[in-house]
Amino acid sequence: MIFPTREALAAQADALRDTGRRIVFTNGVFDILHVGHVRYLEAARALGDTLLVGVNSDASVRRLKGPERPLNPQDERAEVLAALRCVDGVCVFEEDTPHALIEAVRPAIHAKGGDYQTPDALPETPLVRSLGGEVVILSLVPGRSTTRLIERIEGSR
Repeated sequence: MIFPTREALAAQADALRDTGRRIVFTNGVFDILHVGHVRYLEAARALGDTLLVGVNSDASVRRLKGPERPLNPQDERAEVLAALRCVDGVCVFEEDTPHALIEAVRPAIHAKGGDYQTPDALPETPLVRSLGGEVVILSLVPGRSTTRLIERIEGSR
């Protein structure tokens, strides 16, 4: 499966915006998709009319989380996300931060998980606000994380 480039996702966002749709953007690794991810993505989608998702590339995940990650390759992580009914578009990005993708998409809302306490704690907030957007921090599902799943699997060996 081929996923859109940053430019193609930006063009999709422009076309949607031209029809009056409110674009929500989020990003992450989404290595082992679990109920916490699904609930978070559904809550993000509920904030607007369209949900676009940026997925960290394999190389950026290794830089951010170490050489053992990701467990699933970027195209498979993107394909699983794209199959969710709440997700309208997915793009893999190579950088360690989603700044360039946010600049390209220019979302009305940038949603992030509750591992950030406030919008001001999120590094992307100044950029999102400079583009006229809003940052919304969504609640996490307690006890549900990819890291916790990996620890459980490793503990059962």
